[in-house]
Amino acid sequence: MQSIFRGLKVIELANVLAGPSVGQFFAELGAQVLKVENAHSNGDVTRGWLSKNEQENPEGISAYFCCANFGKQSITLDLKQQRDKEILYTHVKEADLVLASYKAGDAQKLGVDYATLCQFNPSLIYGHITGYGKDDARVGYDAIIQAEAGFTYLNGEPDGRPVKMPVALIDVLAAHQLKEALLLALWQRERTGKGSYVHVSLFDAAVASLANQATNYLNTGSIPQRLGSDHPNIVPYGTVFSTADGREIVLAVGTDKQFQALCRVLGIASIAEDVRFSTNAARVRHRHELLPYLKEAIARRKRDELLHTLQEHKVPAGAVNRMDEVFQNPQAQKLVLCHPHSPYKGLRQLVAEIEGYAWHLPAPPPPYKAPTSSQKTDNS
Repeated sequence: MQSIFRGLKVIELANVLAGPSVGQFFAELGAQVLKVENAHSNGDVTRGWLSKNEQENPEGISAYFCCANFGKQSITLDLKQQRDKEILYTHVKEADLVLASYKAGDAQKLGVDYATLCQFNPSLIYGHITGYGKDDARVGYDAIIQAEAGFTYLNGEPDGRPVKMPVALIDVLAAHQLKEALLLALWQRERTGKGSYVHVSLFDAAVASLANQATNYLNTGSIPQRLGSDHPNIVPYGTVFSTADGREIVLAVGTDKQFQALCRVLGIASIAEDVRFSTNAARVRHRHELLPYLKEAIARRKRDELLHTLQEHKVPAGAVNRMDEVFQNPQAQKLVLCHPHSPYKGLRQLVAEIEGYAWHLPAPPPPYKAPTSSQKTDNS
């Protein structure tokens, strides 16, 4: 089987998570990805983002860097220097895609914007991620945009403070938007032979992902509030319950039939016949009356036994897993990137299976390469 993007060349002028994860996506599909790193910052800033359980290593590779940089070659350039800029332009002449994450105006100042680079390669596709748009020069950080786009306000317990999500989800969502747009641009180029400029902002990607929370507001005028793990439109859905052995489960009961089965399993079948709880609409109105019944019944059962019984009765439920428990699952293990001669591990960006095409096991993340002595001399 062949790799879909074998022969495709991608130049990555991007840092942190959103842009680099797009680069790894193309690497997993067989593309050659050249990561251009900044000589002034010792490469991608995430090389230095160490958790408390890490120590610096001579290769400049952190666990964070591993999450989006498998399968790439790396070159260190100072794009403020003409000599290094010419090196980049040489690569651009042979490239299919450029990935950039400069804030508005910065790429133009460096001479690495689409208008400049397409002069060297008219068929070039330029994928650009910004924080707030092409005309807004604010730096875009995931945590800030989580807050500004409403996610942080909605996250947390009803009587608690707003809470940031534990993953840079806005970066991840923006990366998916850019992947989709670049695939469309590649398809368009197949038909026309022309390159294009593709832009995605973190803010737009965030707001577009508010889904039912946004439409609840847009269609009713009611401002969504924090519900902890609960769902505003479905009950019980997402609620965390403690079991007799001190562990936790989550229910995702989406239909009245499932709710009836849940109550039978818990030995409280009469609850499903109560007019306050017999339909989802009624359960949403009376959630605070219903949840104590469920909490009491679930607290009498051990987690694994209860989950097994719920699954037998087709009631959607799952364990609240720690990270080590997640990767005890063989299905999760299949997504781990690792090599026999490398200590570094990562996760696949592409999880889809495409019949007739091979997924390409990418190489480990590249070590940081300091500028050569000739570069230091010429660029000093």
